[in-house]
Amino acid sequence: MDDAEGEGDAMETAPLPFRAAVDALKAARLRPEIEIEPSRPPQRLAPHTYALEAAVVADDEDLADGRLVLLHDPAGHEAWQGSFRLVTLVRAELEPEMAADPLLPDVCWSWLTGALQARGLAYGEPSGTVTRASSHYFGGLAARPAVSQIEIRASWTPREGIGGVPDTAAHLASWCDLLCQVAGLPPAGPGDASVVTLPQRRGPQPR
Repeated sequence: MDDAEGEGDAMETAPLPFRAAVDALKAARLRPEIEIEPSRPPQRLAPHTYALEAAVVADDEDLADGRLVLLHDPAGHEAWQGSFRLVTLVRAELEPEMAADPLLPDVCWSWLTGALQARGLAYGEPSGTVTRASSHYFGGLAARPAVSQIEIRASWTPREGIGGVPDTAAHLASWCDLLCQVAGLPPAGPGDASVVTLPQRRGPQPR
């Protein structure tokens, strides 16, 4: 059985709230800079899982990328304080001097919570990490410029609505807002002067 058949069988037997939440993810309308596709979800994290991978692309170059995973446990989960959980990873390259800013982790975390609040989304139990990593090259690789990367790993519980289904399409849109902000793109709608994005970084990776 191939992956597509396996996913189809799993969805047919999944609870209705989870199927509705996944359908909303598939139907979400996103910014044109976002390229998104389903990916193989992690196993053993929850009885029902669905995953997406996305990249922010401009002029055929990746500016940021990430993964969003929807978890569902019909019995509920004490740590989640709900039956659904969203788990994410977001990555982007930075200028080394920007990565050295001591306030950067706090700012990046505020982007995640701010993206959810900007769309009026109710959520709970947020947790995560913001990691900065730098690579410097020596010897035969000394000609390469130093590379720095920011990585946001986070999870939160989307509040459930009618029929026990969270508004996963809106949560996905908020997550894409975070991706675009990390990539250095301006807001898609009427700008908020208080919103700060990372400036375009040197040499995004060619696709």
